[in-house]
Amino acid sequence: MSQHQKTAVEGTPGNPLVRSLVPLIVDAGVPIASYYVLSDGFGLSAVAALGWSSVVPAVRTVWGLVRSRAVNGLALLMLVVNVVGLATSVVAGDARLMMAKDGAVSSTVGIAILLSLRSRRPLMSAGLKPWVTKGSPAANAAWDRLLASSEPFRRAERRFSAIWGGALLTECVLKVIGAYTLPVHTMVWLGTVLTVVAILLAMVIAGGGSAEPMEKMIKAEIEREAGTASDAEETGRPVAAAATAAPGAAVGSAD
Repeated sequence: MSQHQKTAVEGTPGNPLVRSLVPLIVDAGVPIASYYVLSDGFGLSAVAALGWSSVVPAVRTVWGLVRSRAVNGLALLMLVVNVVGLATSVVAGDARLMMAKDGAVSSTVGIAILLSLRSRRPLMSAGLKPWVTKGSPAANAAWDRLLASSEPFRRAERRFSAIWGGALLTECVLKVIGAYTLPVHTMVWLGTVLTVVAILLAMVIAGGGSAEPMEKMIKAEIEREAGTASDAEETGRPVAAAATAAPGAAVGSAD
């Protein structure tokens, strides 16, 4: 197997786009299908159908945290807000409140992302880094160097989180308005559409405005580091050659 083929095979499971689409399908597609099956197929009430359809995303989040054996701040925040919101809305027994709860999740996560801009590590950076570096050791090292030394790189990192936080807050407002003005059956699929649109817009805008410039900066940093190493190697060769020739010169002088 050639090196190119080996890299392609090894890189497939870690494709950032694939990793981002799988949670989207689970968290958006499965709940909406579950709701209509439970409500129309099994005759459950809107409240019960909404409650049971929220179980799969919650289980997926818990499994992701257990499997990674690491605390992902964003995933943990979404899980806590989902559980609290679901428990509150089930106790209240209001289907519209349960729909608005999804908007509250988006707003809480969005606000948390925006607040994290003041920290050294914005919340969205956990997903941004593998997207930009593609798991390359050289790119990861370049990311760390640029994060420590480049203000334009840090601004791009913060801008990525700012775009996502703004998109989630906008989605929240639209979902809450829809939850109290449209039929519940309509908002089940429309809420999912709003989520998908918000995510796709954030990916496109943040990708073009932050991820792509960061990729270019990382590429330039890798080339700069390679050039520095090459210059150091070239500089070291004459010294090594002189050191090797010195003993022979000394012998010739003694003769």
